[in-house]
Amino acid sequence: MMEQVVLAHGIGGRQDLPIPFTYALWGGAIAVAVSFLALGLLWRESKLRGAQAGLPLPLAVQRVVDSAAFGWALRLLGLALAGFTAFAALFGPDLANNPTAGIVYVLFWVGIVPASLLFGPVWRYLNPLRTIHRLLALALRTPPERGLRELPKSVGYWPAAAGLFAFTWLELVAPDRATTSTLKIWFGLYAGVHLTAAALYGSRWFDRCDAFEVYSALIGKLSPFGRRADGRLVLRNPFDGLDSLRVEAGLVATVCVMLGSTAYDGLSNSIAWITFVQDSGRSPVLLGTLGLTGTILLVMVTYTLGTWASGVFGHVPYRELPGLFAHSIVPIAVGYVVAHYFSLFIFEGQHTLILASDPLVNGSDWFGTAERGVNYRLVSPATIAMVQVLGVVIGHVLGVVAAHDRAVRLFPRTHAIAGQLPLLVIMVGYTLGGLTLLFSS
Repeated sequence: MMEQVVLAHGIGGRQDLPIPFTYALWGGAIAVAVSFLALGLLWRESKLRGAQAGLPLPLAVQRVVDSAAFGWALRLLGLALAGFTAFAALFGPDLANNPTAGIVYVLFWVGIVPASLLFGPVWRYLNPLRTIHRLLALALRTPPERGLRELPKSVGYWPAAAGLFAFTWLELVAPDRATTSTLKIWFGLYAGVHLTAAALYGSRWFDRCDAFEVYSALIGKLSPFGRRADGRLVLRNPFDGLDSLRVEAGLVATVCVMLGSTAYDGLSNSIAWITFVQDSGRSPVLLGTLGLTGTILLVMVTYTLGTWASGVFGHVPYRELPGLFAHSIVPIAVGYVVAHYFSLFIFEGQHTLILASDPLVNGSDWFGTAERGVNYRLVSPATIAMVQVLGVVIGHVLGVVAAHDRAVRLFPRTHAIAGQLPLLVIMVGYTLGGLTLLFSS
């Protein structure tokens, strides 16, 4: 199962692009540079208002969204989906046509991206661990927010960064990662750690420490729907959503894991990396772990050095700059995800829904889809290849816009453009590297 999943995002390749790959490569870099120049001429003062911005949605909509019934409907839906997956994992045979791996790696992990882009931090409302903790708190007649201890501010996003690293290691490196036994062990440990931490610190633990909630929340900053600081549900400019992201400990590490892990996915599927692993004679798991860690560290080091270099032109302490510009990495990471996993979601998603109709692999057809086939004509290889290029380029352009607005707010006007040059160099490098890795297999 997982072998099919890994290969699925490579359906669109260099040969499928309607233009030569070199044109696409340099065209992407030029698009990022030109957007920077245009912003320097036309966007001279900060225009974003973060959590203060947004057009209020009708009160009737807010009353529905904030109602207890709507909240519990989403919680029960999340429990039902998690319960179905657990049922297939626990009672279905550990075979390639068990739907568990597809549900986890495709419908959940990839599907959470478009869902969060459209509707905001959806996993906060669907998260079965948060719901289980809430039910336990109700049974004990204690507020779910109350824990035995106060969660230290220094914890920040660090557990989420560690959790995202652990899951991407599972997805991209771990041996037998598609087997139900491996998935049961990983998610059993994950649930145990987070339910124990929630009992100790209260439900606020999930806000910054649950990897999947944080992942959904960061991507959800780009959603057109959000909440103002006063709690009002609004329709907003996604850039204002990004600008509302508050700097906390571990935020930089989290966004670098998001970007670096997806970059490693491209590297691990390249012919050069596969040849290196096969010829090295060393453990593929060891090399994969080192490759994943090294790619994330490379992203973190280059990004940190770029922001520190920007501080030469301003009066902001250089240690604060990586956090202040971390929001600009989010659209770049999302663009990489779209580029890498678009075809995976389209094709392997269909395959998973077909398998889900027979969760016990005993010939049943619960949802009437078991006899259907995957429609590979839904999108063409050329369309996939263009989506891949546009995903990377648009993600970087959005990152440039977000970084520019923050720069003109932080730096003196006379130095605002010069202060962004180190970041621009880094982003152009990410664009070239991202496209090269994407089409290197």
